[in-house]
Amino acid sequence: MKTKLQLPLQTGNLVVGFMVWVILSSLLPAIQHDIALSPDQIALATAAPVVLGSILRVPFGYCAGLFGARAVFIAGFVGLLIPVWLISEASSFQELLVGGVFLGLGGALFSVGVTSLPHYYPKHRHGFVNGVYGLGNMGTAFSTWLAPMATIAFGWRMTVKLYLVLLAVCIVLNLVLGDSAEAKTKTPVAQQMRVLMRDKRLWGLSLFYFITFGAFVALTMQLPMFLTSSYAMESVDAGIATSIFIVGSASLRVVGGWLADRFNCRPLLGAVFSTLTVGAVILMIAGQLPIYLAGVYLIGIACGIGNGVVFKLVPTCFQEQAGLANGIVSMMGGLGGFFPPLLLFASADIFGTQAPALAALGALCVVCLGMTLAARKHDLPS
Repeated sequence: MKTKLQLPLQTGNLVVGFMVWVILSSLLPAIQHDIALSPDQIALATAAPVVLGSILRVPFGYCAGLFGARAVFIAGFVGLLIPVWLISEASSFQELLVGGVFLGLGGALFSVGVTSLPHYYPKHRHGFVNGVYGLGNMGTAFSTWLAPMATIAFGWRMTVKLYLVLLAVCIVLNLVLGDSAEAKTKTPVAQQMRVLMRDKRLWGLSLFYFITFGAFVALTMQLPMFLTSSYAMESVDAGIATSIFIVGSASLRVVGGWLADRFNCRPLLGAVFSTLTVGAVILMIAGQLPIYLAGVYLIGIACGIGNGVVFKLVPTCFQEQAGLANGIVSMMGGLGGFFPPLLLFASADIFGTQAPALAALGALCVVCLGMTLAARKHDLPS
């Protein structure tokens, strides 16, 4: 019975992990009323949770294979209790930053499910299953939408404390419903790393995910502040607009995985990077809010499908080293969400516009498009 519960349980775990991951970016407009923050501090506080959330995906993925998803999810949720409490009591930028860094534990949980869940399903369903698990990305939407509304009712500090209740519920559910008998990986980490480091497919997929998931995370983190500061939107309206982006992109991850189970992945990725290039160009030339949002949502569509395709390919290409491979590829995706907000802020500060940073994104997408067109079947299996 427990085996049938793992997909909904682990997807719910990811929802909560991602809700916690974006607490700061969701609540910064309210936090600024109590704690003075410069533009540079806002950029750093927004990006900080992504750093640890990216780096820890490698050990989390490996530990999921070694100890099972149940143990790693419980450890992650217990670890999140401390930074969430610290942020709720913060009175300075330094305290926000320390708490924000360790919120990264929530983002690191992603590599647990993509390592664990394929154990329960046949190979031809791995794309769809990992796509369903990827719906946990919607946790970021729930925070960007619900947290500002909760702040109006309870204040931002009590809103943050409410996340402690969610974490406690998850700890109990995993203790009761988690699968302690999950199959474990016995291959030593050094042996797995030697195989992975020599395989160029790992680095190609890492680059693809760096862009597709990185763009998703970057826009998730940046949009609430950008829409309020550049387009004078109310924080609740900015949260709703960001939530539409997140929900749409996360939902299409399932579609991407489903398509990858049935069709050749190379043309699918080619379409993804072509669309991302067009989206970047639209954001470069956008002036009015509707045009800007059209570009954002077009990028969200491409990111969602691309994320689903990539995580069909990872377990297909690296069956014996799935935990580490999932961790490395997902780490690169997380780091892809760290650099763009900093580049966008820097571009706006230096040039007065985000266009140079968006042009760099478009150029990188063109490079990836060329890689997919040149790839052979062995490089990107169907």
